[in-house]
Amino acid sequence: MLFTLVAGSMAGCLGALLGIGGGVFLVPILNLVLHLPMRTAIGISLITVIATSSVVSAKAGRLKVVNLRLGMVLEIFTTAGAAFAGLFAHSIQSRTLQWMFGWTMLAVAGAMLGRLGRRNVITDTDADVGVLGGRYHEDESGGEVVYRVHRQPVAFGMSFVAGMLSTLVGIGGGVIKVPALNAWCGVPLRAAAATSALMIGATAAAGVVPYFTHGDIQPELAASTVLGVLVGSRVGFHIGDRSRARGLKILMAVVLALVGLIYFFKAGQ
Repeated sequence: MLFTLVAGSMAGCLGALLGIGGGVFLVPILNLVLHLPMRTAIGISLITVIATSSVVSAKAGRLKVVNLRLGMVLEIFTTAGAAFAGLFAHSIQSRTLQWMFGWTMLAVAGAMLGRLGRRNVITDTDADVGVLGGRYHEDESGGEVVYRVHRQPVAFGMSFVAGMLSTLVGIGGGVIKVPALNAWCGVPLRAAAATSALMIGATAAAGVVPYFTHGDIQPELAASTVLGVLVGSRVGFHIGDRSRARGLKILMAVVLALVGLIYFFKAGQ
């Protein structure tokens, strides 16, 4: 119980920092360290993703950075992907899930590292942001910035994939959407993370249903992990408010790459 509390704290910290829900960290801890079955780890992770989304989105000032219009459009595709994957989530072997997890982490880490020098912000506040673009105040730029959403079909397709992976491997979907929006669709990292944090709770709620119905979730472990999320999120807020976007990108890439390599090792045993 104490260990899951600590793991939840670390997951909450990462979720608050990067808008990824923390499942990318929590699933390996529960599965590889505590030796819980993969599906149990995924189910508990989805519960904590819902908690992370609620805490992160409720932070004062957070909604000013969230692009609600973009988030609601993408959530249609994400929830559809999560519901679709729920139809066959229990027919996939654990080793296949581990390979999927590993490849997904490495691919996203590479996408983040390829965009270290790009911030996706437009300082001309009179610029046309289009239908799904947005604007917000950014301390790093010293004022209001705007951005346009490019390659919208890519954003829609990646959101559907993120929903599927959320259900199949318990990562909340944000780990796919945040890098995709930032690397390929022109959305600044802070806006992508804040928008994702609001969306991942709904995605996880849709994906956790089959794990409940099959009895995979252990309530006492889920409860202690959620308590840890509440504590860790506060720490993540404190760090994130004082960090530069480039540093957050590097942190995300390193975390994802390490987790991916761990799961390759696990799947190959």
